[in-house]
Amino acid sequence: MEIIKIIGLSIGSILILFILTKIMGQREMSQLSVFDYFITITIGSIAAEMSTSLENNFIQPVVAMIVYALITFIVSILNTKFVKLRPILSGKTLILYDNGTLFKENFKKAKIDLNEFLVQCRTNGFFNLSDIKTALLEENGKISFLPYSDKRPANPSDFNIKPKEDGIATNLILDGKVMEENLKELGLDKLWLDEMLQKQKIIKTDNIFLATYSSDGNLSAYLTDNTKDK
Repeated sequence: MEIIKIIGLSIGSILILFILTKIMGQREMSQLSVFDYFITITIGSIAAEMSTSLENNFIQPVVAMIVYALITFIVSILNTKFVKLRPILSGKTLILYDNGTLFKENFKKAKIDLNEFLVQCRTNGFFNLSDIKTALLEENGKISFLPYSDKRPANPSDFNIKPKEDGIATNLILDGKVMEENLKELGLDKLWLDEMLQKQKIIKTDNIFLATYSSDGNLSAYLTDNTKDK
């Protein structure tokens, strides 16, 4: 009976976490502020404790999780409504480096070591500080780099080239299964798909791991192995 209860409580805690996450808003871990981070950790800890609670007090952790979620929701509203509160609640952007100057005080505030900063520079493709114009520590803890104009990667606009806009490729086959809804949205059908695959000497869709249709009208099929059906 205890095992069944643990299974039930675990499933319940997962459902509650899912609902609360939807309410609080979904963001990547790298986009979480310090406040969001420790709230998320706390809610996760409560959910884990709830899943192994064998006594009849599982309502208490549920209430605690809801309270934490409500606080997060209120803080997000305050961040939106009151701009002056944002630096207090979510932190603020700090200038770490600008035009050859390293701001030592901001390094101390952010608790970032100079060696760690240089590692971040290298992992972002900058092996010489002279290539960087400005480096900013964002609210979520990531460092943004602005290179000098002559050090940034070239793009088509630098050469007065206007390439054709790319669209999002649509999945038509996933793991051998035809995505019929996607075909309908594109105004295509199974017959068209079969004809296009036959042109690529592919007879069976079962052997196709992925097939995508690009905005320029090209069908790309990727097989589960390196051989095509004959």
